[in-house]
Amino acid sequence: MAGAAAAAEGTQGGAGAWMSLLPFVLMFAIFYFLLIRPQQRRQKTRNMMLANLKKGDKVITLGGIHGKVVELTDDVAVVLVNDSTRLTFNRAAIETVVSSAPASDTKPE
Repeated sequence: MAGAAAAAEGTQGGAGAWMSLLPFVLMFAIFYFLLIRPQQRRQKTRNMMLANLKKGDKVITLGGIHGKVVELTDDVAVVLVNDSTRLTFNRAAIETVVSSAPASDTKPE
């Protein structure tokens, strides 16, 4: 009888160990769906916006400067603030695109 009681305690002890891990698994799942996943979506959307940036787009920088993109390289954007002022920013400093320039439909003939 003592052996049967010890075996029953051993199986309950194994189940108890898994049950003690359950709150941590649930907390990770909650953090993933409420914090990590939405942040990854925002980052993906931002990267797509920066990749699709083109000349003529009206943008707002992280510093709050409004302007129009006049030159682009891989990592630099030159923004026309008024008729004569051009400011050079890293592409990552562009926060939002207010209005996108129309796509140029130049077809080679």
